[in-house]
Amino acid sequence: MLRVVLDTNIVVSSVLSRSGPPARVMDAWREIKFILLMSPAILAEVRATLDYPRIRDKYAITAQNINELCQLFERHTLWVSGEMPVSGLRLADPKDEMFLICAVEGEADFVVSGDRHLLELGEFAGIAIVTARQFLQRLEAD
Repeated sequence: MLRVVLDTNIVVSSVLSRSGPPARVMDAWREIKFILLMSPAILAEVRATLDYPRIRDKYAITAQNINELCQLFERHTLWVSGEMPVSGLRLADPKDEMFLICAVEGEADFVVSGDRHLLELGEFAGIAIVTARQFLQRLEAD
């Protein structure tokens, strides 16, 4: 089964809009079509992003909604420490390192992202970095 790291923007987009490719990626995960890799740093960023007042207010997201999603991740993902040293990382945004570290440590097949800095890499350490739409096409092909 494919091992996948989801960038925070994919997770957050799936919460904010129940239609579109990010939501369909999350639906595929819930249907156990791939193994989701997670690290403490990624979960912390998801939680913090969803907890921004402007996001919570605009989209009526409650603390309970955030906790339920985080608990789902805690129980149904493959956890890695996210602390593995990885050489060759020269990113425009150092915060993106957590996704690549998680991917390498968890032996991922894909990193799914909407972040242009990550997408411009195309791949890292043999791990494909793709958009949600590209990943869905790959899932449908299998």
